[in-house]
Amino acid sequence: MAAAAAAAAGPVFWRRLLGLLPGRPGLAALLGRLSDRLGRNRDRRRRRPPWLLLAPLLSPAVPHVISPPCCLCPEGVHRFQWIRNLVPEFGVSSSHVRVLSSPAEFFELMKGQIKVAKRRVVMASLYLGTGPLEQELVDCLESTLEESLQAKFPSDLRVSILLDFTRGSRGRKNSRTMLLPLLQRFPQQVRVSLFHTPNLRGLLRLLIPERFNETIGLQHIKVYLFDNSVVLSGANLSDSYFTNRQDRYVFLQDCPEIADFFTELVDAVGDVSLQLQGDDTVQVVEGMVHPYKGDRAAYCKAANKRVMDVINSARTRQQMLHAQTFHSNSLLTQEDAAAAGDQRPAPDTWIYPLIQMKPFEIQIDEVVTETLLTEAERGARVYLTTGYFNLTQAYMDLVLGTRAEYQILLASPEVNGFFGAKGVAGAIPAAYVHIEQQFYSEVCSLGQQERVQLQEYWRRGWTFHAKGLWLYLAGSSLPCLTLIGSPNFGYRSVHRDLEAQIAIVTESRALQQQLHQEQAQLYLRSGAVSSATFEQPSRQVKLWVKMVTPLIKNFF
Repeated sequence: MAAAAAAAAGPVFWRRLLGLLPGRPGLAALLGRLSDRLGRNRDRRRRRPPWLLLAPLLSPAVPHVISPPCCLCPEGVHRFQWIRNLVPEFGVSSSHVRVLSSPAEFFELMKGQIKVAKRRVVMASLYLGTGPLEQELVDCLESTLEESLQAKFPSDLRVSILLDFTRGSRGRKNSRTMLLPLLQRFPQQVRVSLFHTPNLRGLLRLLIPERFNETIGLQHIKVYLFDNSVVLSGANLSDSYFTNRQDRYVFLQDCPEIADFFTELVDAVGDVSLQLQGDDTVQVVEGMVHPYKGDRAAYCKAANKRVMDVINSARTRQQMLHAQTFHSNSLLTQEDAAAAGDQRPAPDTWIYPLIQMKPFEIQIDEVVTETLLTEAERGARVYLTTGYFNLTQAYMDLVLGTRAEYQILLASPEVNGFFGAKGVAGAIPAAYVHIEQQFYSEVCSLGQQERVQLQEYWRRGWTFHAKGLWLYLAGSSLPCLTLIGSPNFGYRSVHRDLEAQIAIVTESRALQQQLHQEQAQLYLRSGAVSSATFEQPSRQVKLWVKMVTPLIKNFF
């Protein structure tokens, strides 16, 4: 485990070297620490070392498919099936996948789904806002719960909400106070879990003030689930995300296996979180180590086991289902299945949940993302977007050192969520400008301007929070894969926070067109970044911001 952890933490070169050292955790850990030191030193330099251009050769090998492709398996025709060696694979029909485009559509869909839910509503978010739109959402939950009790045949509707403890407790009126009436009125049906990072403890917890304590680590997963349908997004439960904060959203309709997986995942994180009580106090689940009062190593070990049990059991279930469907001696033809009453169309789309929880030594999303960037061939196009452009060193090395073409969409300062904020937070957009300028200068110094291009999103009166990527294979005008969910590709996403996204691989031309249109609409509101961009008066970064940014860039 130590070797694997060190390997995943270091730059690409060291990961390759660590792969040659099986069974030597001490040496692996030493190289991991050395790699961290070198990574920090490299951040201080203007230019990358020459071996950067060898990144594709030095990066980890693609995980091999354990068993050879089978002519009976629809999955055998796509090149990303190696992901199923790490996580469960869910085959669905593309007719069950819908890409949403606007905050209003996202909000209306959630309200509509809550109103018709009969069995479960599961919501994981950073926080729940305190305005009238958020109250409208809570009212929908209350009405649905009330109807479940008044029905002629009362349902067993359960509502489970997972939020971050520090963000959800900020201010006198906060996420907790918004949800207390539900807890008090429906104590047997409603569960509110507040995740507290194990890294905020002791003297650090006492000294860091509110808001600043959120920089240490957060619950950042955004999953919204209603019976057997799931919305994956980067959007939080707050008014701007329902009105004028652009994000991404995908609706997986009537996908029971996927809904079961994310229900179990949220339950697992909920079990290692603090439980909100009707009197606004919190308690630990019985038998669980306290996240900041108990032993940190014991807590993280227990949390790792709880989450990995969910991932591994779902992976086993899906493998068994796959074997029964495509490898059983009593294999039915599609016509036989239809005659037997199974009307589900054959899958042409595959969903892979990618989880990243570095505090618990779970690094699946990081491994898959790095492998996708590594294997993107010459002629392939990667459209990558993030509301907070602050790539990890490993991601940066791969973008600059591999062969695919990159179009990177990021927020202009005016649509950054921190633009106009009070105090130190108001300087955060300028810090992102400084990081962007450093990256652009590096692209230029390597002569990569044609292959790696930056674009800035701008829309009057809006902010930008979209994240993910679209992969277009060489020679294709449509994407065959997208990543969508909560990660921002930055240090926080990889090292500090709890994150989840899904990889969607599809052969459906209709769904590929949906994904292409989503990408095109976002990039349509952007302008290309050039040297002239940073000469504008609004892009002049103060000296103190430049000096402080290297010290704090890993916290935002």
